[in-house]
Amino acid sequence: METKRALIEGNPVLVIVDIQGGESKDGEPSAIPFMPDYDKRMEGVPSLIQAARQHGVPVVFFQEVHRRNLIDFGRELDGEEGIHLLEGNPGTEIHPSLGLLPDDYVITKRRYSCFYGTEFEILLRALKADTLILVGGHTDVCVHYTFADAHQRDFFCRVVEDCVAGSSTEAHLASLKAMEYLQTGAVCSSDEVLGAFQSL
Repeated sequence: METKRALIEGNPVLVIVDIQGGESKDGEPSAIPFMPDYDKRMEGVPSLIQAARQHGVPVVFFQEVHRRNLIDFGRELDGEEGIHLLEGNPGTEIHPSLGLLPDDYVITKRRYSCFYGTEFEILLRALKADTLILVGGHTDVCVHYTFADAHQRDFFCRVVEDCVAGSSTEAHLASLKAMEYLQTGAVCSSDEVLGAFQSL
């Protein structure tokens, strides 16, 4: 029997997945495919961060980083992605528009899921987190895999549809559908999240 859940159950945490400077400079093609309105979709994230801070919601920032000798890419380069987000490259830094503060929670990761090989679960338990609100990219890769890992750890998961973007529009939509399949009501809008923060 389906249970109707609130957008926020218990204690929320806003999770910012890999919103970084990117690698495409001076007209060079990107090493990673992006859906057409990718950058536009990231523009709403700073408002969510500001609202989270205002209402006491913890924010966790993720940064995908790879060693310059490429040893930690594993099978990541077997698909459509080229070499990207290397240590020391300007585009690897968390995007300045997010307004990162010195005492923010920042976790680096070498693989897609925010849980794989990181301290994320330890931090979430310390924060007594119940609901994870995911924004960033890619919808079909890091966001989706983090969502699935969180779901299997019994967290409530929400993905902010207008603040995530995929490798393609088709992949983005398919992943939203797959996440909604796992948790009914998982897909929400930034306006809904802002309203939920105000109601805390």
